[in-house]
Amino acid sequence: MSIDSEVLERDLDVAQEAAAPTSPRRKFLFMRNTKALTGLVILGFFTLMAIIGPWIAPYDPDARSKDVLQPPSWDHLFGTTHIGQDVFSQILVGTRGVMVVGFVAGIVATTIGVLIGVTAGYIGGFGDEGLSALSNVFLVIPQLPLIIIIAGQLPSAGGLTVALVIAATGWAWGARVLRAQTLSLRKRDFIEAARANGEKSWRIITAEILPNLTAIIAAGFVGTVGFAVLSQITLSFIGITSVSEWNWGTVLFWAQAQLALQQGAWWWFVPAGLCIALLGMSLTLINFGIDEFVNPRLRSTGLNARKLRKRQIRPRIGFTPVVHEAKEDRS
Repeated sequence: MSIDSEVLERDLDVAQEAAAPTSPRRKFLFMRNTKALTGLVILGFFTLMAIIGPWIAPYDPDARSKDVLQPPSWDHLFGTTHIGQDVFSQILVGTRGVMVVGFVAGIVATTIGVLIGVTAGYIGGFGDEGLSALSNVFLVIPQLPLIIIIAGQLPSAGGLTVALVIAATGWAWGARVLRAQTLSLRKRDFIEAARANGEKSWRIITAEILPNLTAIIAAGFVGTVGFAVLSQITLSFIGITSVSEWNWGTVLFWAQAQLALQQGAWWWFVPAGLCIALLGMSLTLINFGIDEFVNPRLRSTGLNARKLRKRQIRPRIGFTPVVHEAKEDRS
């Protein structure tokens, strides 16, 4: 089976255009990625709601009214609970608790992982072995059971306590990945040249190594945020943390406790579930965007997917097409 050489030339031109160092496509590549941009927009929306949600909530989320188990209407956009509480106000107010836990856990865990992982990979020797052993210890600690135990022992434990526990136990995997990447970078020519010029270690790490680890650090941060959000919602849903602090898990806890599904009050739990799904989808899309930004093959294919579809060219990832010339019939 032969492949049209013209199609191959077009495919090659598109890939070379995206990969060229002087190409304008190389500028703001991450922001030009549709997946990453969509994820950032959704994440930005929830972040904005976390900031202004308590101010724009139409009702006090704890306030009771005579409108008991009312479906969505203009007065109550997401309906009401069994005691007349406005579900829309609970979702808006609860967004702050979810986002605070996610970002605090992500920032703290990423900071610890970068400090330990990059330091261990760069210094080597006994320091590397000691920090690697510390990472291995934290890798085998079961995070969610430990969080449940700590939160159970602290009845007043709030979202900040959960975030710090998640950060204290969730940095090890990112540190291991960063250590491995730092080990591969410290013997590169540009690092050796910096050492030969007399650059200090902190200057080499901050100016030479960390910029090359940006995508990996960002991916680890996004993953930690997602895990922290799901952990906070899970703990609230099963009643481990205080159910008086509103977040999406608390809304689901009261909906489950009051048999909202059996009563047909779908509006009580569906909005919170959709918010969880949308936030998880945004983090996943951002992670996909980071993967395409790091991987040159995925990057060129992602940037030119629309052009390839217009030309009816199927993107090829990881395979090299082979052109077979037709043999002459000698008979």
